[in-house]
Amino acid sequence: MHESAPQNPRQPGTPGHAQDSDVSRRFLLKSAGAAGAGVGLGAVPAGAAGAAPAPAAAPRRQGATMIGVPFERRGTVRVGIVGLGNRGASMTELFLAVPGVRVVALCDKVRAKAEKVAAKVRAAGQPAPALYTKGEDDYAQLCGRGDVDFVYVATPWEWHFPMAEAALTAGKHVGVECPAAMELEQLWRLVDLSERTRRHCMQLENCCYGKNEMRVLRMAHAGVFGELLHGAGAYLHDLRELMFSPTYYEGPWRRQWHTRLRGDVYPTHGFAPVANYMDVNRGDRAVRISTVGSPAAGLAAYRAQHMPPGDPSWKETYVGSDLSVSLVQTAKGRVIRLEHGVSNPHPYSRVNTLGGTKGVFEDYPPRIYLEPDASGDEWGDFGAYAQWDHWLWKEHANPPGGHGGMDYIMVFRLMQCMQQGLVPDFDVYDAATWSAPVPLSHASIRAKGAPQEIPDFTRGLWRAGRAGVDSAKP
Repeated sequence: MHESAPQNPRQPGTPGHAQDSDVSRRFLLKSAGAAGAGVGLGAVPAGAAGAAPAPAAAPRRQGATMIGVPFERRGTVRVGIVGLGNRGASMTELFLAVPGVRVVALCDKVRAKAEKVAAKVRAAGQPAPALYTKGEDDYAQLCGRGDVDFVYVATPWEWHFPMAEAALTAGKHVGVECPAAMELEQLWRLVDLSERTRRHCMQLENCCYGKNEMRVLRMAHAGVFGELLHGAGAYLHDLRELMFSPTYYEGPWRRQWHTRLRGDVYPTHGFAPVANYMDVNRGDRAVRISTVGSPAAGLAAYRAQHMPPGDPSWKETYVGSDLSVSLVQTAKGRVIRLEHGVSNPHPYSRVNTLGGTKGVFEDYPPRIYLEPDASGDEWGDFGAYAQWDHWLWKEHANPPGGHGGMDYIMVFRLMQCMQQGLVPDFDVYDAATWSAPVPLSHASIRAKGAPQEIPDFTRGLWRAGRAGVDSAKP
């Protein structure tokens, strides 16, 4: 599974939005040989290394909560897609596969990509979509269309915030690929904008809809694991060849994040499923994170072996830890371990572990050890627990699309919620929580592993239980 952040319609580092041009400039200015600690990245004051910061007060709420707010019911969902690289192009096909969904507008700086995807829309029997290819800010024109209900953003990470901001400001619901934003300040602004505009802003975390993840989720909520104690998730994926490829990504943006941040830059694939198991923001809360990181050696070693002299990558200095390990503690005392490593040889793994007083599940490969069935030191057969499969997987046993079908399950369920006027499975508070380890793991590594407080983006409303991905069939 390749990371769900594809090619971008623009070059990294250029302003994505007039109000936020300083954000991109700041990252570029601070990436020349050191990991910059810009505003919102959890900068540690001089002399404070090793000391945990005091919890910051939550900003004053600017609107009513979006918890429990349903979509407006609509028979047809009209979608605009921004970013038509690997991820955006493939996801367009899945939107087209869901009945009652129309793709009405496409945006990419590279017109050839937009035209290629537009041909897929026409081939699906839909009218030709409007194309926005006139420059770096043309996505704002797409967001302003009156016939767009939902904006899907599949661009490099630095553009997720300004594009989501533009969609919300224009009164559109928006779904953003991982992470939702790279700075705490940006995450808070998305929370505030969602509440103020009464529009949902969602982290489209496809791994929440994996078949194994959804089975474990239902088992956890039914008490099969007993009292939940710990979990683990990861993104371990050898991306060296792809990050140095001149064609896979639109420019070097993905690799250049390793010149800017030291910690876990892609936490949500591992964090979000475990957060769902533990009802984070639905009765429990992630309260602090502590991260340590290994030296940054893998990308430089790969470059020395594979890149010719004079390649632009030789101007880069990598500071991102080859392996970062984070410990997240929840309000109930549970522990979640997160790992991120994409710069060294390693088979693909999201780890995906959950343990409780009755037993434990571990993935890659999937195996389970549960009392009273467990005996000796032998793992049990996870396939024997298929009765716990989520209703979405029972209805869509062979879903189309990549990543084992989880992408389609995610798109289908989101569109179902919009068509039937349901509350979404996750919301802006989940998006902010799942993405918060990006800046906070960086800050913790800079502070020699000192714990960093994770904001309560719900402003106290996490204590009430509520439905999430483990939702009832409508």
